[in-house]
Amino acid sequence: ISDQKPLGCWSVKHGQILTCPVVCNFETHEYIAVHDDRVLRIWKNEDINLDKAFKATLSADVYRIHSLPQGGPVVLFQGGAVRTLDVLLEAPQQDIENVVSGEAIRWSGAFMEGQQPVLIFTTEKDGDFFVYVQKPKLSSLHRYKLEQQESAKPLCFTAHITNQTVTLLCLYSNDSVYQVLIPLQEDTEEEEEEKEILSKSLLLNLSVSGGVLKGTSLVVLDKDHVAVLGSLAAPGNKPRECLTIWNTKFQTLQTSKELPLGTSGQLWCYEEKFFLIHGKVLTVILYKCETSSLAAAVGKLKDSHTPDMSLFLNWNTLEDEELVVSFQSQESVALKEESRMNLRSRRSSVDGEKPVTLPVGQLLINFKNAPSYVLESELKKLVGRTPNPDLQATIGCVVTALTDRCKKNPKYYPQSFLQQIIETHEFSYSLCPDLMAVALEKKDLPLLQMCLERFPDIPEEVTYTCLKAFLSVSEAHLQTLDVNVDSVICYIDVEMDEEEVKTEIVENGFGAEMDQDTCDTNEIPKEGHCRGDGGSCPVGLQKAALLNAVLHSAYTETFLLPHLKNLPAQQAVLFLRYLYYLYVKCSEKVNTTLPGIRSPTINQIMDWMCLLLDAQFTVMVMLPEAKELLSNLHKFVRAQVRFYSELNKIEGSLRELQRQNLLRESQTYSIEVLEII
Repeated sequence: ISDQKPLGCWSVKHGQILTCPVVCNFETHEYIAVHDDRVLRIWKNEDINLDKAFKATLSADVYRIHSLPQGGPVVLFQGGAVRTLDVLLEAPQQDIENVVSGEAIRWSGAFMEGQQPVLIFTTEKDGDFFVYVQKPKLSSLHRYKLEQQESAKPLCFTAHITNQTVTLLCLYSNDSVYQVLIPLQEDTEEEEEEKEILSKSLLLNLSVSGGVLKGTSLVVLDKDHVAVLGSLAAPGNKPRECLTIWNTKFQTLQTSKELPLGTSGQLWCYEEKFFLIHGKVLTVILYKCETSSLAAAVGKLKDSHTPDMSLFLNWNTLEDEELVVSFQSQESVALKEESRMNLRSRRSSVDGEKPVTLPVGQLLINFKNAPSYVLESELKKLVGRTPNPDLQATIGCVVTALTDRCKKNPKYYPQSFLQQIIETHEFSYSLCPDLMAVALEKKDLPLLQMCLERFPDIPEEVTYTCLKAFLSVSEAHLQTLDVNVDSVICYIDVEMDEEEVKTEIVENGFGAEMDQDTCDTNEIPKEGHCRGDGGSCPVGLQKAALLNAVLHSAYTETFLLPHLKNLPAQQAVLFLRYLYYLYVKCSEKVNTTLPGIRSPTINQIMDWMCLLLDAQFTVMVMLPEAKELLSNLHKFVRAQVRFYSELNKIEGSLRELQRQNLLRESQTYSIEVLEII
């Protein structure tokens, strides 16, 4: 999220409208959407065109789809009927009954009770509010009426299920939160009649130091804590939008975070993370709820200013205002906005303080100015004893501490320790953005290679900087480095590479003899064949391995293209020569797959080649040394297109032959003549 990397994008046709939020089916890893109220679409991540995705037109309008990790998707129709997705797909045009009569659905939620999904939704009609509890697999339906509140009405709802009891929380317009308890019925017969009037009890008054929080959204965190998003209005002051966490057990405000850029009024909560729109960006905030206690509720925990939350902090770069609260994690609630960190590979748990063992943040502070050998020794011990749930966050703090020491002391660089961490643990760029910057400064190319191969979230600017560094370094210097060549050793002629290193490559990675086309690309395949001789590799073994690491890195074309336009012309030509060499090598194989570990795929090679030509085409056309390379590339691609066109012509005959082979009896001898037209 911090790097703004879109992982997928799908659009409906002009005039179509998505009418309910898209959800993910946890069981099949598919996306489910509804457009124009009743057209169901299902697709997978690799699907590109939404219009070609699975389509089913339903017989009634859909209100919301809920996806449960173990219960599958559940569809709620605007008429109040509920179907599991599996049942619905068996007969999309099946009749959908109307459960509600003239009522409008205001909120819905899905939960698991044992092995059964439970769907709860609230409706409104003429100022009265009703609650429906359904178990779709048991065809069980119960309807209740919510007790009316004078001069106040519900604004939003949320719920959770504990011990066969639904706890419905209602945020009312009188700035109060009420609680409604609904026991789950055991009978399996469908019941549509109104059972009873549900009474409610006051759970929380949203008053803060003489002011009142005008809540707009409410979510449950655990049995003792809720989060409320709203506007805090204090006498004589301008209203301020805030995210607040309240202790419902002791009815106290636990902590708050001001949101000066404004919000959309919506708050989502998933896997101990808040999601909200702050200004024009999606903001993600981590939280951790510990056991509620009176001391924590009133802020009387001893040493409450100890920055134990530095488990997630870089205490040299993080601004003070990014901390929401620094309560000791034992029996407290903690927040920290993660404005610069990617969440794809983070954990959202903070370890409670153990007896005798110092918290991670305090330990790092204690050794902040310790000698380097002491720091490394203690950090190795810390990584070794950290339990799995907190290991990744702890490793992020460890690497941050090491990079901070590197920036303070230019002579200090624990290369082997850093490589060991990246090799043996799950890590990502966002856990320590300074790591690759320090590696670039130290010209630690093997470490950069490991990062490019393993990190899923490297910004395009950093990827480009690595590419430029790899292309500019001399082959002589690379011979002294311990570069992993597993991705190239199986398909590059080492002897030919070494000879070229001695005669061609100079300090900037490009020699004067390069314009003689050392790729020997004059040997172009004859028209109609897909084989081609790309000649010898234009770069040495080590540089080829480094470039392969760049080809493996994730990127978004929109963000990478502007950086590639700044690539020096000579380096761009060299990179294109290498991509052309790989392209020819892949085309020599029937399955277009290069041997070796982490070898680039044909799709990666083609994507980078197209991207480089888009960025540098004008420069390539003007460079005399690139003219022959572009001509050879054009001829080779044209030959492949013609070859595959010929294959397409006989595709039908080949399919028929395959079908005949399947129909033929295994013990029957025959001679058949197939005429290919």
